Amino acid sequence: MKAPLDLDQLQTFISIADTGSFTRAAEEVHRTQSAVSMQMRRLEERIGKPLFEKDGRSNKLTEEGDRLLSYARRMLYLNRETLAAFDDNRLEGTIRIGTPDDYADRFLPEIMARFARSNPRVELTVTCEPTPSLAEHIKRGNLDLALVTHNDARGQSEVVRREPLLWVTSTNHATHEQDVLPMAFGRPNCIWRRAACDVLDEMGRDYRILFSSFSATVIAAAVLSGLAISVLPECALRPGMRVLGEADGFGQLPDCRIGLMRGQTSRPEIVEALARHIAESLDNITVPITEETGSFDFASLAFTKMKRTKPSQVMPGW
Repeated sequence: MKAPLDLDQLQTFISIADTGSFTRAAEEVHRTQSAVSMQMRRLEERIGKPLFEKDGRSNKLTEEGDRLLSYARRMLYLNRETLAAFDDNRLEGTIRIGTPDDYADRFLPEIMARFARSNPRVELTVTCEPTPSLAEHIKRGNLDLALVTHNDARGQSEVVRREPLLWVTSTNHATHEQDVLPMAFGRPNCIWRRAACDVLDEMGRDYRILFSSFSATVIAAAVLSGLAISVLPECALRPGMRVLGEADGFGQLPDCRIGLMRGQTSRPEIVEALARHIAESLDNITVPITEETGSFDFASLAFTKMKRTKPSQVMPGW
């Protein structure tokens, strides 16, 4: 039977993958560069595959290294969760978190379940409102942490996930083929709405806004019923939706970034613990899109490594 993997080696491996540098990783894990290099040689021997390749002056993950990264993150997270479960000095108290309802629907069940298991004495109070409202709550001290759509103009959020923004219609209707497109959007201050209108104008497509709401549930209902088409991030896709692309005559939309905003709090240790937990939990759940139909398989959601590449064009949502 093969010996188990060394968690210290995996932690160093993750640091190198995140920083792209053995030198910076050595600083993060408080080891010498030679010690880090030795750790990685031993890990490669243990895996039996090369994990890094030179890319200019940086170290790039090989295909095998990329595969190992998602496993390594989960193993380190499970290790911390296990230790926390037996810690007599574990965190306790109340933390107020806010998020838009589309993120709450997809992300919160996983986040809350895992956090509650390792921190059973922490009470979570959840507020579901649009990003602009959550930013105001953070400013006024009404929330400790908010999972929001990142906005460069608004700032102050740490990006923890990046997703494509997608045109969506119903799989059972041909709403997108109408001469005048019926649209369902967020409120007028929704930046996804403005981005979509800009693309539609560039396409020269006639459209009318039939539904306007800050509720993702309302927007999804309009799409699924065939009454309108809309734009949604990948995480908000639902069974019965079809993704529209260039083959359908729809131009590309800018990406969206999901970020964390921190408020002023008397319990920063709880906020930091939950923020770290959220960043690790959002390890990039992807929704496979089929080439034939443009629909997606809701049941085959998969965890992969979090995308850390900087998008060339980013647009926040409601």
